[in-house]
Amino acid sequence: MNIALVLAGGTGSRVGGDVPKQYVLAAKKPVISYCMETLTNHEEIDAIQIVADRRWQEFILEHVPKDKLRGFSPEGENRQMSILHGLEDIRKYASDEDWVLVHDAARPMMRAEQIHDCLAAAFGHDGVIPVLPMKDTVYSSQDGKTISSLLDRSRIFAGQAPELFRLGVYYKANIRLLPEQIKKINGSTEPAILAGCDMAMIPGEEENFKITTGEDLRRFRRLVEGR
Repeated sequence: MNIALVLAGGTGSRVGGDVPKQYVLAAKKPVISYCMETLTNHEEIDAIQIVADRRWQEFILEHVPKDKLRGFSPEGENRQMSILHGLEDIRKYASDEDWVLVHDAARPMMRAEQIHDCLAAAFGHDGVIPVLPMKDTVYSSQDGKTISSLLDRSRIFAGQAPELFRLGVYYKANIRLLPEQIKKINGSTEPAILAGCDMAMIPGEEENFKITTGEDLRRFRRLVEGR
C-alpha cells in the first residue's frame, strides 16, 4: 500500500495575513486542495493522512476530495514531530513494508508524474527524494560573515517533496531521534540519512516550488489564475 502524508500545519507567517498559506484561496480554491486532488486522482496512491491543526480540519473537509482520506493527525512541536504523529497514525492501518509519501500542502504544483517517478525508483532502496542541481556558485562560511571555502556545486543538490520512505524503516529512524534530536531536524529525509538508510535521488521539478513567502503565493496565483 502507498500512503500519502500531507503536512498542512504551520502558520505561514512569512506569507503574511491571518490565514495560513496552505488555506489561502487561489483561483477560488485553497492551496491544499491542489495537491489533494493530484493525490486522490493518482491510481498508485491508496490512502491519504493529513497533519493539520484541529481548528482547520472542518475547513479542509469542505474543500478537498475525501475518497482516500483516512484521517487527521495532530501537529507536533516542529515539522518532524508532525511527521512522526502522522506515521504513528498510519501504522494503525498500514504495514512496515508499505510506502509513505511525505508532501507539503504548500507545494500545490506537484504533478502525477513525479509521484509515479518516486514509486518507480524505490525498488532496492529505503526511500526516494527528488532533487534539483545547484545553479549558482556555492560557498561555505564558518562565521556567516566571510567565505571559508568554495564548494563543488556538481555534488550539491536541493531536496524537494514529495519524499518517499519505507514506512517501518522511516518510523524507526524518527523514533531513534527522540526526545531532543528530532526537534533539530529541518528536512524530512534527514532522519533517514542519519539512520544510514539507502536514499535514491531522482530529478526534481522547478515548477514544484513551495509557497513560503508572499511572492511565492503571488507567483502561484498568476499561474493558476492566468494573470
